[in-house]
Amino acid sequence: MKEIHEYEVRNMIRMAQDAMKRAYVPYSKFHVGACLKAASGAYYLGCNIENAAYGPTNCAERTAMFKAVYEGERKFDALAVIWDGDTYSVPCGVCRQVLAEFCDGDMPVICANNKGEYQVRSLKELLPYAFTKEDLV
Repeated sequence: MKEIHEYEVRNMIRMAQDAMKRAYVPYSKFHVGACLKAASGAYYLGCNIENAAYGPTNCAERTAMFKAVYEGERKFDALAVIWDGDTYSVPCGVCRQVLAEFCDGDMPVICANNKGEYQVRSLKELLPYAFTKEDLV
């Protein structure tokens, strides 16, 4: 896994916490925030956005990723995800697959809880058998 400095981890968790405050979650009350760091050094924030039909709901991680890709980013260094619960937040399966489209398997994923405690995992640890463009050859 790529190294990430403690200061950077804390900074990204703080930004993800700020993003979490913008979550639109009238149904689940499950607030999630994400901070995605692009290789360019730019940060992209996202929150989860629910919909009454559930299917159109978008996770915080994908909100951040889609904003970044729209802005022209294609390479990423790290992701921080936090939620308002006691356990460590981890990206869902759909988000892991979206991350695998643009991120190396050794990218650090910072999984935090409402106390600011965290664990760092590589994307490959979270999605060991990702389906990628190499599988389409």
